[in-house]
Amino acid sequence: MTPLIIATLVLVWQFVLVGYTFTLAGHAADEAVRAGTASEGQAACQEAGLKDLPGAWQGDAEVTCTADGDYVTADVSLKVPVLFPGSIGFPFTVEGHAGAVQEEKD
Repeated sequence: MTPLIIATLVLVWQFVLVGYTFTLAGHAADEAVRAGTASEGQAACQEAGLKDLPGAWQGDAEVTCTADGDYVTADVSLKVPVLFPGSIGFPFTVEGHAGAVQEEKD
């Protein structure tokens, strides 16, 4: 019975990491697009997208910010770690996407 309980706990933990990675990707995209609409340039957008990510997720994180007229979008790609954050990751990435209208400058 003990191996079954341990295997169940490991699977539940892995699902928690997948969900947490989705949450991190969405939050990073929101922060990136917020910075991209309020400031000048994509560097501020990318920096804001990476700022709040825990260290284990920052290594493979990709933040892409684009401006199309008055609309700014941010896409964040994160790898899901296998059992331990900072260790190897699954071969798929979790995507976060956000968009907002550029703020008017007075």
